[in-house]
Amino acid sequence: MPLPPSGTTPWPPPRLEIPHADMDMWRAWYAGDTGHLAQVYGGTAAYTRNGVARAFFDVDRRRAVGGDELRMFWGQDPSPGQQAAKLHVPIGGDIAEMSANLLWAEVPQVTVDVDSTDRATAASTQAQIGRYLDDRGHAKMREAAELAAGLSNVYLRAVWDTSLRPRPWSDVIQANAVVPEWRWGMLAAATVWRELEPLDDGGGVWRLLEYHTPGLIEYGVYRGDATTLGMLMSFADHHETEFLASRTDSHGRQATGVDRLLITHMPNVLPNRIWDGVPDTAPLGRSDYAGIEPMMDALDESWTSWMRDLRLGKAKVVVPQSMLDTDGPGSGASFDFDRELIVALTGLLGAETMKDSITEVQFKIRVEEHERTTKALRRQILASAGYSAQSYGEEGTVAVTATEVAARKEESLTTRGLKILYQRPALLEHLTTLMQVDVRHCGAKGVDPSVELTASWPQAVQPDPEATARTLSLLDAAGAISTFMKVKMREPAWDDAEVLAEVRRIRDDKTQTPAGDPFSARTEGLGEEQPDDDAEPGFDEGQSEEPDEEEPVGGGSRPGVAA
Repeated sequence: MPLPPSGTTPWPPPRLEIPHADMDMWRAWYAGDTGHLAQVYGGTAAYTRNGVARAFFDVDRRRAVGGDELRMFWGQDPSPGQQAAKLHVPIGGDIAEMSANLLWAEVPQVTVDVDSTDRATAASTQAQIGRYLDDRGHAKMREAAELAAGLSNVYLRAVWDTSLRPRPWSDVIQANAVVPEWRWGMLAAATVWRELEPLDDGGGVWRLLEYHTPGLIEYGVYRGDATTLGMLMSFADHHETEFLASRTDSHGRQATGVDRLLITHMPNVLPNRIWDGVPDTAPLGRSDYAGIEPMMDALDESWTSWMRDLRLGKAKVVVPQSMLDTDGPGSGASFDFDRELIVALTGLLGAETMKDSITEVQFKIRVEEHERTTKALRRQILASAGYSAQSYGEEGTVAVTATEVAARKEESLTTRGLKILYQRPALLEHLTTLMQVDVRHCGAKGVDPSVELTASWPQAVQPDPEATARTLSLLDAAGAISTFMKVKMREPAWDDAEVLAEVRRIRDDKTQTPAGDPFSARTEGLGEEQPDDDAEPGFDEGQSEEPDEEEPVGGGSRPGVAA
């Protein structure tokens, strides 16, 4: 829908109250903000705002099952007269970071389909995509993946300013700053909003709204209060929006020049179980924290109990009042622990009972019990979030083979593959938008935004070179593999042209080097005219680059010569 008119329009829209409340709760766990956690879980009224609490605090459901309110550690106030000593373990932030690292530790390979355009355009487009995914672009995509893991979903926006950079780049927008409009589960339009800097007059809350549709952005500046938009103002009324007056028409609209949304939605994973039945939330993602908040709360309580044992376990000494030194009436009394000689006074304290009257108090520190409890909670939290304990460093740092690492990280790798199903379409859609903006506003040459793109993620666990060598050796001994496939297995990231070039080098080395003397080709040529350094080793200019048709690639291997 278009931007709302002036008035008492509630903002954010009430239909997003439940998702935004859950995102606020997940944000507290993601940020590790203890004050925010205490605010979120600070009583029944606060509980009922979030999805986990609804299962426990919904009045009708509670009456039906006879349940009680869920006790949360972060919802408990400190005892009167005691300082707050709650300890937080930032496992929520660790989970989101681990998820982003599994997905974006390396840049995925984005390839242009050469059948959809000519080779020169495909090569130019491929190079420009590599510039979009430079270190800045790579970091932005990793940032988006981390936010999506913690807060359930995120939005990518294509932005450009040729005075800053010669090409467009990616901007990450958090989910609570976007009001989406869906059509058949796809993002059809979106309102991006943010609060502006308060003015000196102290008059209310200023907000800037951007209503995005394909090919058009409509802007609006509002002055209201904490819960309503208020009056629609002029761009010149606020210093942060003055620049929009020259970029928009009389209705506050700006044509983007591209036939698609500048905004792309990227969910974490789907479906979101806790929003089942809530309107307009089905396409939104599911946070890695959904359903494990009570366990993360219990982990914090366990660590706090452990640290409490350490505090209470400090040794204490109880002495009788008669052993204290006084400085006179009203000056108090003290006991000197470093005094080496203490004389018992007759009639006050017998010498035979003086030693027994000093009592040492030291409570037991339950190290093993707390360690087992925290470790079990940590393992269950990771398993429920979809990750293996090995990914979190639970199994130590002993070197193992790639096969063993993959087996230990199987659950994490499965979750990684699931998230790629949602990351890949969002990435390709966003890159297509960047190409259209680049051509339209940045003057990109030789870039075809209509090409078909594919993306492949690198292996999370790199193959063990020793295991790969053994496999190749066995296949070669059985005559079941060509040199082309041997090189392809050794270097999976190479394309066919690179593999063929390596195959030719291998064949040429075999042709020139006598069996059993790998250095003879080098020594025999000493003193003779040396070939051009830039020429391919062993390649005769009169020789065809393609392998002979009579002999299959890799068919020229001889016993005793490793391929």
